[in-house]
Parts: sequence; C-alpha cells; structure tokens
Amino acid sequence: MSFLPTVPPPLATPLAAILPSEPLLLMGAGPVPIPHAVASANGVVINHLGDTMNQVVLGLKDMAAYAFQTSSPRVLGVAGPASASMEMAIANLAWPGRRVLALVCGVFSHRLAEMALGVGADVTTVTSGALQPIRPEQVEQALAQGQFDLVTVVQGETSCGVRTGELEAIARLVQAHGALLIVDAVCTLSTTALQMDAWGIDVCVTGGQKGLSSIPGVSLIAFSEAAWTVVETRPRPMPHWCLDAARAWRFWGEHAYHYTAPVPGILALYEALRLIAEETLEARFERHARSSAALQAALQVMGLGLLVPEPDRLHSVVAVCMPEGADIPAIRRTMVEGFNVEIAGAFGLDIVRIGQMGEQCRPSNLFRVLYALGASCRLHGVPLDVAGGMAQLEQELTVFPSGSNPTTDLGIAPLVDLGPDPLPA
Repeated sequence: MSFLPTVPPPLATPLAAILPSEPLLLMGAGPVPIPHAVASANGVVINHLGDTMNQVVLGLKDMAAYAFQTSSPRVLGVAGPASASMEMAIANLAWPGRRVLALVCGVFSHRLAEMALGVGADVTTVTSGALQPIRPEQVEQALAQGQFDLVTVVQGETSCGVRTGELEAIARLVQAHGALLIVDAVCTLSTTALQMDAWGIDVCVTGGQKGLSSIPGVSLIAFSEAAWTVVETRPRPMPHWCLDAARAWRFWGEHAYHYTAPVPGILALYEALRLIAEETLEARFERHARSSAALQAALQVMGLGLLVPEPDRLHSVVAVCMPEGADIPAIRRTMVEGFNVEIAGAFGLDIVRIGQMGEQCRPSNLFRVLYALGASCRLHGVPLDVAGGMAQLEQELTVFPSGSNPTTDLGIAPLVDLGPDPLPA
C-alpha cells in the first residue's frame, strides 16, 4: 500500500543555525548557567527502572533531604517545571470543601491561590502591602477568622524580589492553628536559609533551574509525615494522574513503575545536589549573600535604584529600578546582542531582574553582567557611572571579614599547584 502524504515535509533549520555561536550568560530569574558535571549528566540516558536508577534515586533523595533540611523520607522528584511541583502540592492536599489561606505578595504566591481554586477548594487570600512580604500579624489575624486546612506562602517572590523573612514565625502560627503549610522555595532553596523540619513546614517545593543550578523540567517536593497522611487518606480520587503523589511514590519510594521518568534530568539533578552537598549549605548561603550584596552595592553606586527596601529584599533575584523613560526592551536586547548577557524583565513593573542563584554567583559573572547593563544603559541615553559601579563591585568582592576564606566565600575554584617552573633549555 503506497503512502501519499497530504502534508509536505517542512524545510527545517538545523539547531546549530538557530543557537548563538557563543552561549548567552543567563543572569535573569532562571534558568541559570549549569556546571559542567550537570551538563555532562544531562547527556546520559539509562533505563529508568532497575538497579542503576535505584541507586541514583536513593542518593538524590538523601541529598535533596539535606537541601530541604528534613528527615522525612517523603521526598519526590516531579517531571515538570517548578509550577508542576506547586500543583502536586496543591492538588494532593486541597479539594472541594477544604479551606485554603493563600498569602499573596506577587505573581507566584498568587499562582498557588489560582491552583487551589482550580481544584475546587475554598480559598481566602491575604495580600501584603506594596513591595512587602506577608507579616506574621497578618497571618495571625486571618487565622482567627475561621478554621483553615492549608496555608500557602512563598519564601522568595521571584516576580518582584520580595523575601518572606519571617517565615519561621508564620510557620509556628500555622502549626498552632492546626493547618498544613505549603512553602514555595523555588528561587530560595540552597540560596537562603530554610529548615523544613525545624520550622514546621509541611510541604516544600522547588525547581531545578534556579538555586540548584540544574536543568529546567525536573523539580522537587518534600512532604512532612502529617502532610503525607493527608495524601494517603484523601476522601476522593486525585484529578491528576501524573501529579498523584501516592502514585509517584511507587517510583520514588518503591522503585516501581509510575511513568517513564525524565532520566537525563534526574541525572543532572543528582549532580547538582551532589555539588551542593560538597560545597555545604553554610558555605553556599554565605557565597550567595556576599555575591548579591556586592552586586546591589555596585548597582546603586552606578546610579540605579533597588525596588525593595533592604530588610525585605530577596537576594537571589534582585529587582532593579530603571529610570523613567528608559527603553527597557532595547537595553535588554543590546545586552544580549552586544555583550551576550541576558537579564529578565518583569511582570508589568518598570524594572529588570538580575539572578543571583547558584552558578550566577561567581565573580566573573558579576563583573560581566554589571558592565553589560551599565554600558547598554549608556548606549540608550541613561547616564550611569559605570566605572564607579565596577570599582565598587571590585571593592565589595575583595574586602573580607577576619577569619573568612575568599576562595570558598566567593565560590572561586582553588588554584592547583603545578610545581616549579621548568628550567629554561
């Protein structure tokens, strides 16, 4: 039987002709640059079932539990973006009749509320003031209005650079109320201190493509035992088959089939978590704090303002105010075309966002993004003191408190001793 196609083959362009000859330096709100070990692992495919994958999964879960700071065994990967792990959290714990209190301070905290509405839950929102996180007193007041089953909050609001600095206090209030707390740590896990068990967090979600410096498309979620009891005893079937945590546990807990796992992404995430454990959370937090503080100081000396006041400022995604009349799309385009550096725009705000997550927090990347932004602004008529900003960045990165280690605190690879120079011939 002959085959007569009705749709002709397209004239497909080779990927090599589409991609830039030199990769962009990704300094936006994610994804971020990935280490060589992560990139290499992402090029490997193995059977998603069997002894080799079982070893990978066991090791990955141990390292992820370290990142979350939890002793709970209920750590799972999710084949999807961070929003998929958010949806797994919501869909497994919320259903019609369940009351959800959503603490909103930006786009992604509002997304959690939207997801809860989508599964039919009764949702109440509490919104923070402009450029502020939710405060514990707001939570206490809202919890006094009735009984809630779930509370959702973000530790860092990627959309506008606001940090929930009193997360531990909020978690205590939720715990005392008898509700479960879901925390979005998508841009903060491994960049900002978080202790799931010690603070009383019931579900914590993150994505691979931000602080973990892995690839997009594979995310993580961790459940407390209290939250897992709800997963196992929910009174109605899950509306999402792939995001059913109990079904997913067959792969992540019992080494059995759920669906074909995203093998290269899991291997990449394994290597990313291994590098975090090797660096240690303490050193990683210090590196992120120093890197972001240095960049913030340099931006201000250069002549740009920061959107969020310092006490509430997220340091993993820095929101930078652009002068009135600045052509932000043109400036960002010049950064890409002229300097091979990419930063992020925003959701309806006259700002740009510079990421300070994982591999972005390296001195060479800081100097490059600062110069690219300053020079591009000047090319488009925004008068900035680029030299002053660069000098300030250099000063910030070379002044260390007594007892610190510049090599580890900045994430600089240690020098290798090659021995004495060879004698001249």
